[in-house]
Amino acid sequence: MTDDKQKSSIPNNQQRVVFCDFDGTITVEETFVAMLKHFAPELSSQLMPEIYARRLSLRSGVRQLLESIPSERYGEIVEFSRGRLMRPGLVELLDFLDEKKVDFAIVSGGLRIMVETVMGDLVHRARVIYAVDVDASGSRLQVNSEFEGDEELVSKVRVMGQHPAEEQVAIGDSLTDFNMALQASSVFARDRLAQYLDEQQKPYTKWDNFFDVLENLSQKWN
Repeated sequence: MTDDKQKSSIPNNQQRVVFCDFDGTITVEETFVAMLKHFAPELSSQLMPEIYARRLSLRSGVRQLLESIPSERYGEIVEFSRGRLMRPGLVELLDFLDEKKVDFAIVSGGLRIMVETVMGDLVHRARVIYAVDVDASGSRLQVNSEFEGDEELVSKVRVMGQHPAEEQVAIGDSLTDFNMALQASSVFARDRLAQYLDEQQKPYTKWDNFFDVLENLSQKWN
């Protein structure tokens, strides 16, 4: 999805918007993290624990990891993304959101090409996709992110600001979703994100698959 398409897709103020993480949320497994560990194993082993312990910012750590990967391996990254399993219930949730005229925005701290490859034919069901782009024209990948923040390569809070709504719903699973979750009206959290929110005493709804999200929202919005 081009930047022009992305910008033209930003709606005016509305009642509800759903912001959904991709890696480990839409995908069953942490695809982006697995890619970094595969293509930058030594640096990943050094930096990943620092990122998760919040001693190293996502912006700095992920940039270092991506920009250590030779550009000639870009095609391998795309192939690495193919065939990754998506969490059950996504299509049904998207159908429900379409029925309710609620926008579904994918907000990923990972690579756009990985999101688009995994989503396949479903990619156009999202109103917009925010993610990290890379330039592979040089010897190593170069990161480009329109919504880079102080601590994140994709500032999900800045993205939320592009979609003002009376109710902003966040769905996520890990550290990249933490600030978005703190800002959201309501949150569906699992795995590491749930632990971080417990520490902050931020209320959330536990979920395992998108059928759980669908059931909760259908009860709430009907």
